[in-house]
Amino acid sequence: GHHVAYKAFREDPQANPLTTPSGKIEIYSQALADIAATWELPEGDVIDPLPIYTPGFESYQDPLNKQYPLQLTGFHYKSRVHSTYGNVDVLKAACRQEMWINPLDAQKRGIHNGDKVRIFNDRGEVHIEAKVTPRMMPGVVALGEGAWYDPDAKRVDKGGCINVLTTQRPSPLAKGNPSHTNLVQVEKV
Repeated sequence: GHHVAYKAFREDPQANPLTTPSGKIEIYSQALADIAATWELPEGDVIDPLPIYTPGFESYQDPLNKQYPLQLTGFHYKSRVHSTYGNVDVLKAACRQEMWINPLDAQKRGIHNGDKVRIFNDRGEVHIEAKVTPRMMPGVVALGEGAWYDPDAKRVDKGGCINVLTTQRPSPLAKGNPSHTNLVQVEKV
């Protein structure tokens, strides 16, 4: 067999309403429309009651892309739960914090697997080893999120803490840290 999503609702929507205000599948959200009408948003921030594409704060289309051409993304790392267990030496040794980079981007920068690299933007700088892998698409690099901040005397992070490079600007709706909105440059150290 196979699973049918919302099976009871599909069979009898009147008897099995959803938990939305109308009890139906809603493409337009009145709740989001009310928020958009009443909240004061910074210029350029959008909360739309319809599912529309909204580019991230820093994206491929951003003019900042000329200076920082790589999109930095974070992912959940196999040896940590966010930053929990980030201080356990045996886990750090088993799963080293590395910046993942596509072979094409690495080649342009003379970077090989295991090389120490500098990841930077206007907010900060991280020095860490590179993992060259075709698992990353060209133009994108990645760091496992949750690594502990480990600054040197010049405040350059040696621990691979992605927060050194992320924006503090909150997202329009959730008012939290937006993920995958970091433009960076990478060079071999």
